[in-house]
Amino acid sequence: MSEHPASEQGRGAPRPEQSDVPENPEVEAFWLDARIRARLNPASGYFGPGVTESLPPPAWSFGATPEQAHELLDLVLSGRKHATSSALWDYEAVGESLPEAGDLSIVLDGAGHPRALIATTDVRIVPFDEVDDEHAAAEGEGDLSLRYWREAHEGFFRANAEHGRGFSEQMPVVLERFELLVPTRAER
Repeated sequence: MSEHPASEQGRGAPRPEQSDVPENPEVEAFWLDARIRARLNPASGYFGPGVTESLPPPAWSFGATPEQAHELLDLVLSGRKHATSSALWDYEAVGESLPEAGDLSIVLDGAGHPRALIATTDVRIVPFDEVDDEHAAAEGEGDLSLRYWREAHEGFFRANAEHGRGFSEQMPVVLERFELLVPTRAER
């Protein structure tokens, strides 16, 4: 399931720009705690806060519905899901920049509560019909097969597109790998 407009069975649509994210005290409190627990700037006591400590990363949920957001977040928290995919055409339609390795994100549950901090580790773009078994399994959904991934994502892309191009086997898909930083496995 997708997150934001960049529809997928994982992420959804593209992330909102930092200036578009309304202030949310719950997200800010999560960020204050998560950046310490993730040890993002262990030298802040010596050098002061860095950029990663000053601005919270974008906060978003996986999928297009609260139910999908809960389900996909549970897969992330269990360690089963460490990849996601989105339609490149959706990023283009909403004018959103693509994720990059090193990006941080706060993942929300279906009720909009912050539950995890992830770091993007790899991003690549491939045609839908060239997504491979390894990526399908890394998304952690269904039976982990490429067949399941293709069926679920085609349905999701058709139902949740932010663009007007329809679905195509050759449509470019943004494949994103990520690492769970908070909560750590010991905290789950």
